[in-house]
Amino acid sequence: MKSKILIIDDDKAVRDSVRQRLEYGGAHQVLDAASGQDGLDRLNRESIDLVVLDIKMPGMDGFETLERIKRQNPQVPVIMLSALNDVQSGFEASSRGAAAFVEKGSEGMGPALQQAIEKELELQRTRERLRSTEDENRSLRQAVDRKYQIVGTSAALRTVEDAIRRAAPANATVLLQGESGVGKELVARAIHRDSPRSRERFVQVNCAAIPEELIESELFGHEKGSFTGATERQMGKFEQADRGTIFLDEVGDMSLKTQAKVLRVLQEGEVERLGSAKTATVDVRVIAATNKNLEQAIEQGQFREDLYFRLNVIPIYVPPLRERPEDIPLLVKHFLNVLSRENNLRPKQITPAAMDVLKRYRWRGNIRELRNTVERLIIMSDRDREVIDVMDLPESLRSDKGAPPRPGGIAPMGVGASTAAAGGSGAGAAAGGGDGTLRQFKESAERAYLVEKLRENGWNISKTAEVIGTPRSNLYKKLEQYAIRQETDG
Repeated sequence: MKSKILIIDDDKAVRDSVRQRLEYGGAHQVLDAASGQDGLDRLNRESIDLVVLDIKMPGMDGFETLERIKRQNPQVPVIMLSALNDVQSGFEASSRGAAAFVEKGSEGMGPALQQAIEKELELQRTRERLRSTEDENRSLRQAVDRKYQIVGTSAALRTVEDAIRRAAPANATVLLQGESGVGKELVARAIHRDSPRSRERFVQVNCAAIPEELIESELFGHEKGSFTGATERQMGKFEQADRGTIFLDEVGDMSLKTQAKVLRVLQEGEVERLGSAKTATVDVRVIAATNKNLEQAIEQGQFREDLYFRLNVIPIYVPPLRERPEDIPLLVKHFLNVLSRENNLRPKQITPAAMDVLKRYRWRGNIRELRNTVERLIIMSDRDREVIDVMDLPESLRSDKGAPPRPGGIAPMGVGASTAAAGGSGAGAAAGGGDGTLRQFKESAERAYLVEKLRENGWNISKTAEVIGTPRSNLYKKLEQYAIRQETDG
């Protein structure tokens, strides 16, 4: 199998000369790029075995390109081309991670470069044989990065991306604030991916989805026999994220007791497993996210002020989709391509008229709701037609009312809002004036009751579950079943 080599050099004559020499024996396939950015783009698109990189280039020079290659594809060896007798640049290139350097313009450049390439390719084949598992894990991480790609060019999104660039190299805690579904997880992953910890683990914890009686065990671990059901020793999420990043999603839902222990980790870098008197030291960067007003929660005694100040070192606001409507076309096209592949369907286009409808819609569920809408359109629209038009969109989008489905019925595509948010004030309104089934009426009444109790208890899940006499885990299932959200039903 041919090795794929990428030459990055602004001098076309050099690129052609190297290509001719390397392709002569038929063992290599040579690609070329005229600038550092073009080369990085090709690395994103192609599976490259080795890079030959010139140091002196206009714009992004070879050193900066080398650094970005090493962050983006650390396993790819890079051979630098330095000017004749410029030994200092060659040494600097080696110190920055270059596998070798060859003097450009010398009579022996061709043979020396070919020899260096063959040596590095053989080393690369050896590393691949010895580290096959590591390579598979790296490929998975790269696939995850592509899955969690941030899409958009709006000014609001550029502000977020600028904050990511500034925050990523630091070790300070980050607090992401924004509505549900805006993409806070994507921002957290981008910070980790661009940080010095990128080669270590990114551990995500959804604090709202874990029952209160289990969250301490999840975060800090436990010893065997420390509580009923603890049949094995378990390492906590903070220990799993040692030297990496931990993402505490929906941090505002943690109990005050758990908040105190998280504060200790931030202050002392120590964790203590349940049932153990020993402490373990961890080096973890913390990124937290919430859709709640934590300052208000502090006033209500539901969140620790000292923890808030520890988390809020670098605050980043992630805007809702309605504040960046110009990004909707790019997001729709991105989801059309990605989700078509995931569902083994031919990619479809969308008409300008249909796109205008999507841009006008309020998207109270933000990007998550948009993604779900596009996926349903891909699956449910006529497969014989390659274009999605206005008539394919659900009535709720076309009317721009965002009316939610009746619980128990078939949900219109793209709608995750509540009956109460759309104007229904009780079970009768939710059931459509009595024209539904008995089951629909019961589910509508139950939904209205849950929304009312959540409002009465300030959307405190634990307190509401206690008031209505149901386990918290059961209440979470009901919230998911009826698509109840504070941002839409509050």
